[in-house]
Amino acid sequence: MGWHGGWFVYMRGGDESERKAQVSWRLIRRVLGYARPYRRHIVWMLLTILVSTGLSLLTPLIFRDLIDHTLPEGDTGRLNMLALGLVLIPVANGAILVVQRLLNASIGEGVIYDLRVALYAHLQRMSLRFFTHTKTGELISRLNNDVIDAQRAISNTIVDIVTNVIQVVAILAVMFTLEWRLTLLGLLVMPGFIVGARRLGFRLRDIAREAMDHNAQMNAIMNETLNIGGVLLVKLFGRIDTEVDRFDSRAARVRDIGIRRAVVGSTFFVMIGLVATIGTALVYWVGGHLVLRGAFTIGTIVAFSSYLTQLYGVLQQLTNAPVAFATSMVSFERVFEVIDLPLDIKEKPGAIDLTDVRGELTFEQVTFEYSIDEEHLLGYVQRHGQTELVTTALSGSGGARQGSGSPQGNGELPHAPAGPSQARELALDNVSFSIQPGQLVALVGPSGAGKTTLTYLIPRLYDPNQGRILLDGHDLRDASLASLAAQVGMVTQETHLFHDTFRTNLLYARLDATQDQIEAACRAANIHDFITALPDGYDTIVGERGYRLSGGEKQRIAIARVILKDPRLLVLDEATSHLDSQSEALIQDALTHVMTTRTSIVIAHRLSTILAADLILVIDRGQIVERGTHTDLLAQGGLYAGLYETQFSRREGQPA
Repeated sequence: MGWHGGWFVYMRGGDESERKAQVSWRLIRRVLGYARPYRRHIVWMLLTILVSTGLSLLTPLIFRDLIDHTLPEGDTGRLNMLALGLVLIPVANGAILVVQRLLNASIGEGVIYDLRVALYAHLQRMSLRFFTHTKTGELISRLNNDVIDAQRAISNTIVDIVTNVIQVVAILAVMFTLEWRLTLLGLLVMPGFIVGARRLGFRLRDIAREAMDHNAQMNAIMNETLNIGGVLLVKLFGRIDTEVDRFDSRAARVRDIGIRRAVVGSTFFVMIGLVATIGTALVYWVGGHLVLRGAFTIGTIVAFSSYLTQLYGVLQQLTNAPVAFATSMVSFERVFEVIDLPLDIKEKPGAIDLTDVRGELTFEQVTFEYSIDEEHLLGYVQRHGQTELVTTALSGSGGARQGSGSPQGNGELPHAPAGPSQARELALDNVSFSIQPGQLVALVGPSGAGKTTLTYLIPRLYDPNQGRILLDGHDLRDASLASLAAQVGMVTQETHLFHDTFRTNLLYARLDATQDQIEAACRAANIHDFITALPDGYDTIVGERGYRLSGGEKQRIAIARVILKDPRLLVLDEATSHLDSQSEALIQDALTHVMTTRTSIVIAHRLSTILAADLILVIDRGQIVERGTHTDLLAQGGLYAGLYETQFSRREGQPA
């Protein structure tokens, strides 16, 4: 059993399949589960609907009494009472509607709050693999658009349907009581009314969808060309006139479809009005003859026509109610799809808390592959009117969408052919090594060899497919995620900063840190003097993703953040090759402070770091092919010696 209407498209791996929106009782029961905490509000709201409907039925009866009795009989007292009633009824109805709106909003906003928090909390627990295969825009749509649409299903659609059903039953009951023959006559035009409403309604909806698509294409240009990166590109290539012309073309489409929508919308309401007018005219015509014969009074026909107008209005809203309900409930399906996604990185029941960590790290036969499990991924939903639909933002042409199954990220090139490149199926293959507390280990190897992948396994951004990783003898999968995160600090090659102040970005590492502790960490990272020289000091906004800062400044902020966190295990992607010599020197000095007394794993880009390392692990095609000190590895004359010859010695300005 279900309602049908509306459609959306699920896409996985670039394949499209279209299906009509369906509402199952299982889905309805789950939705009602979210409404259960608000059942008292729901009961009171139903009572207000009943009272409001009852009050709206009184006005035509008052008019009938005025016409048939009060005025002909000249009853002044009765006239005063009825006039007062005509004032009090809308006043009372208005007060009830305010209370009803309060109850309705409390239910709708409560449900949207519960859904949104549950959804956000679940997304935060998803693994890094999930986010590398899911568009950010799709997640925002689930959190924002779909949750709001789900709220509308409760606050508007369901409430409107219940209200309309109650009104139809009440109005028909009163109409049959007044005159059953005229009631049947008024219902004769209903088939034409319903057919006209549905046909024009579907046409209007198609035009509305087309308008949304044109708006999406126009918004895509704005999104691409009005952000700082897009503006910079447009100016550098002198494409201002080109982009203005392109925007003009798409804005013209929005204008034209808007005119069509207005005309068809007016036609829709005119035709619906004509059908209602025909029904009303029939009632007046037949009813007039009955009045002339003395079958019933003038007041009755006036009251009856008023009820008929109300009935047509309510039935018009109910005509598309199943479609509106099914389409609204689809939003719940989209939200529940995310909530039901299984967690890739799970915390075991009774997981241990890592305390007093010394920093001994061991990899035991670790193998890892960037495999793609559809069960853990999110289905892409085609939504009309959203920028995600625009496959090519500028040209506006079609194209194959990137499905969630497309390989992405470091090493995610499954079944790649073997050869001199680093392309391969396994990102890490049977990796084993051990690091003692306080040691500095340098990871060296060609680009794409698996160095970054190895570091991602330490804080459990991913779990190995085979083997295990131990910290002080504890399997990382046995530890609580919070305690592991507290013990591991990472400075990645790409530093992410929130669009907030320096202080807020630094406090992210340690929420209870004092100002003295913040400044001490920044001094150690050689960034304190730079921050204090700014007009607002630590309260200065860093800009979107730290765009107002240089690469070296962002790196030093990241280092200060790790120092403030004070982890026992430090993982560094020593990304200094793209910096100027002064920034590089400041960062190297800061790193020296950070690595003191901590177990450190560094993806090395500088010879000075390699020379200071207690152990060098040389990685090639996901395997450790050499290990030892700088001197030992040079003596072996293997891959490390070649890397030293071509990269490290020349970068440091030393003879090869």
